[in-house]
Amino acid sequence: MEFDYSKLRGQIKEKFSTQEEFSKVLGMDKATLSTKLNNKSEFSQYEMKVITEKLEIPKNEIQLYFFTENVEEAEQSEEE
Repeated sequence: MEFDYSKLRGQIKEKFSTQEEFSKVLGMDKATLSTKLNNKSEFSQYEMKVITEKLEIPKNEIQLYFFTENVEEAEQSEEE
């Protein structure tokens, strides 16, 4: 299952301009962040907690940022 991180990417851009700048704030290698945002690796619960704090994401919106399924992927699964 793939997730749509476009809302998360937008918040990163709004608050920190680039993923590279945000990765520095997180103490995470920029390649690691990119891997996670591209669905090649998963975010841990701890990482999600830190990210929501740094980006000032309300707790009641966490699902929108981390658990929105990629529509294209979801539609493809339904067809199979």
